[in-house]
Amino acid sequence: MSEKILSGKTALVTGGKQGIGYAIVHTLAQNGADVIINDIRISENDEIYQAAKELGSNAMCISADVSNEDDVIAMYEAVKAKYGKLDILVNNAGITDDAMSSKMTFAQWQRVININLTGIFLTSKYAKDLMKTDGGSIVNFSSLAGVKGNVGQANYTASKAGIIGLTKTLALEYARNNIRVNAIAPGVIESPMTDAIPSHIKEGMIARIPMQRMGTPYEIADLVKFLVSKESSYITSQLIHINGGLY
Repeated sequence: MSEKILSGKTALVTGGKQGIGYAIVHTLAQNGADVIINDIRISENDEIYQAAKELGSNAMCISADVSNEDDVIAMYEAVKAKYGKLDILVNNAGITDDAMSSKMTFAQWQRVININLTGIFLTSKYAKDLMKTDGGSIVNFSSLAGVKGNVGQANYTASKAGIIGLTKTLALEYARNNIRVNAIAPGVIESPMTDAIPSHIKEGMIARIPMQRMGTPYEIADLVKFLVSKESSYITSQLIHINGGLY
């Protein structure tokens, strides 16, 4: 049997409890990584932790708010204590809180910016020291909305557009440490978020996708797997769209 592509690697996945995050944790563990599963609330009783352990991953759960600097610092202290290093960071955590811009409250604006954008700044900032020796790979989650905009999502689209610029700057700054930084912009993906969309609206969304279907969380996870592996060792500062031809 050939060696698993991520054997010996330690990976932190934020927002790893469900949906796309679950698929990413599962895929990285399946390919040999020891995975730290972060979410605002997560424990060893959660299904994804049990799944990672069954795959042989030396997994760990950390409850932390990525928009809180003290939480992020404490999270990395726990990672350092257990593993001594970090090879992979997947910044998947994100939220929506939609409203037309004229109706959006400042609290709605700030909360989404804090978690989606500031959260990536903080997790990437404090990951660097744990990646210095052997280098590493950071994958940030932007969105199709961050490139083309979306009605009723001023806060979300601003955060996701900001992630693109942040990714490119971090890639330039971290390259000397052999740390690659890339971003993914998913289109319409099957998730708890899209499950909540009324069926007639969902049908209209799918009709606009050239491949005539939504993407799956594991299709996103496979792209993440590629970007954090040695197979993409000369790819950095890129935004990669995965949307079935929608954009």
